[in-house]
Amino acid sequence: MELIKSKPYLKEIENSAVYDVAQVTPLSKAETLSKRLKNIVLLKREDLQPIFSFKLRGAYNKLSKLKARGELGPVIAASAGNHAQGVAYSSNKMKIAATIVMPVTTPSIKVDSVKKYGAEVILKGDNFDECFEFAKKFGNKNNMLFIHPYDDQEVIAGQGTIGKEILDDFEDEIEAIFVPVGGGGLLAGIGSYVKCTRPEIKVIGVEPDDAACLKAAITAKKRISLAEVGLFVDGVAVKKIGKVTFPIIREWLDSIITVSIDEICAAVQDTYQETRTIAEPAGALALAGLKKYCKEKKIEGKTLIAINSGSNINFDRLSHIVERVQIGEKKEILLSVVIPEKKGSFRKFCKDIGKKMITEFNYRANDSEEANIFVACRFNNGQDERDIFIERLKAKGYSTIDLSDNELAKLHIKHMVGGRGPKNIISHGEIIFRVEFPERPGALMDFLTSLGDKWNITLFHYRNQGAAFGRVLVGFQAKPSENNLLKEHLESTGFRFWEETDNLAYSSFLE
Repeated sequence: MELIKSKPYLKEIENSAVYDVAQVTPLSKAETLSKRLKNIVLLKREDLQPIFSFKLRGAYNKLSKLKARGELGPVIAASAGNHAQGVAYSSNKMKIAATIVMPVTTPSIKVDSVKKYGAEVILKGDNFDECFEFAKKFGNKNNMLFIHPYDDQEVIAGQGTIGKEILDDFEDEIEAIFVPVGGGGLLAGIGSYVKCTRPEIKVIGVEPDDAACLKAAITAKKRISLAEVGLFVDGVAVKKIGKVTFPIIREWLDSIITVSIDEICAAVQDTYQETRTIAEPAGALALAGLKKYCKEKKIEGKTLIAINSGSNINFDRLSHIVERVQIGEKKEILLSVVIPEKKGSFRKFCKDIGKKMITEFNYRANDSEEANIFVACRFNNGQDERDIFIERLKAKGYSTIDLSDNELAKLHIKHMVGGRGPKNIISHGEIIFRVEFPERPGALMDFLTSLGDKWNITLFHYRNQGAAFGRVLVGFQAKPSENNLLKEHLESTGFRFWEETDNLAYSSFLE
């Protein structure tokens, strides 16, 4: 295989100046995971860089090359956080002015870090695309050099030094290296060096399943823009793979794996247990892919390496991650169970559950002949034990629904069980929507204002989870014939939404 686009990066990577600021990070063996997965699992610890992210490499390499050519002046960048810190840190080191444009939704820990390095911060837009466009125009107007987060050869070469370090540090056989994917700069850099040096090593990209722009491009055989992306893994929330990076990656990519939010949360826990550090969701992304690869391929005795790309996470996001960890590991199940509404049935159900670890139990008396119970149980042996448990409940006559993969149940219902609407209102009809809106000061009031007063709101649930986007469950008093009008109204707000009127979690506990 002739790597026409990748080969030139070998020299660029070998001549990189990143070590003026970057650390040669270790490959840490994940002892517990290695035993569990029956493979040697190594973590490349980019969370140990001065800015707690690999992004320092690409940013500094770019600025150092500009300086060497006599082209360095005031710079500007657009970033949700880690690239911003890389540019700010590097600019501070070189004593030049830097302006960073960040989305209004950026976690405060990243904004504060950028300011700490002396850069001017402009908060603009609700997402990366909006702040990117603003930064380009602002930079052109003020004669600033724009430092792209991934679509730049010298940025890619800086990130590629990670691949060189891995091969320098570990000369034995390596089965695969797992790399998180956003715009593709890290994957392009690492893959180019590895495939040109040791082509037998598999290089595998890992994406969140709700922001899989590389997978979409590989399938279509061209770059395409996703209509929308999930923002939980904000470090890789990119709608379109890079123009520069995609042709490079296509030359040698062995596979692309997508993982769920729950699987990523489980990998955050794994990273903590192995290293006693807390990875940001993008930082744990590659490990989540590695674990999924082991399960699907059923391989043993191989050496597998995951890039821990960073640990810049807001502390208040941890509660959301902790909630999802056990479900991600298939060790917890959320169930809706119907029991008779009569004396003794509640105690009988508890007895029928047996000696299971109950992690959540919600029940409220009802005026009908049946009642719904929301119950969460913990297991030790994953999916098989969960399936057996459900079948056992059904065999005892309980109507049982598994809600473990139901976003409405996990985000809202479990906090609202027991609240059914008044019959005099609900009898006229109720339509339910789940909505996301940018999380910023005043955002909830802006959302409420956007809803207007045309329909009576019958249900409302909101939790601030420290994420970039707020999540709301809202019900409207409306007839089915008004459904399309309601959807048109929500579309006019510009927010992402999903209708949940037919969701089993809603009908079981709130309808």
